[in-house]
Amino acid sequence: MNRIKKGDEIIVITGKDKGRRGTVLSVLENGKMLVENVNVVKKHQKPNPNMGIQGGIVEKEMPLHPSNVMLFNPITNKGDRVGIKTLEDGRRVRFFKSNNEVVDI
Repeated sequence: MNRIKKGDEIIVITGKDKGRRGTVLSVLENGKMLVENVNVVKKHQKPNPNMGIQGGIVEKEMPLHPSNVMLFNPITNKGDRVGIKTLEDGRRVRFFKSNNEVVDI
């Protein structure tokens, strides 16, 4: 079970976007993740009329390593470490380590 999933709200803890919050758009196979409006770079793109792509400077999100982000805890309004535990009914859920609140419901 991954500690950070698509749709989670995260906060960046290191790098040029330190302190910024965003929503995870996707988690890639190598473990890195794309976060909305975080780690945005400018890419110079050549036009391709066959595919209908215009040329110019395009802004796009680049992947972040999971060690550079923390799951955002809305109760404490800070980034928080995440653990995984099994409930009495057999479900595995994620929980915040600071206050033992369950992330998944």
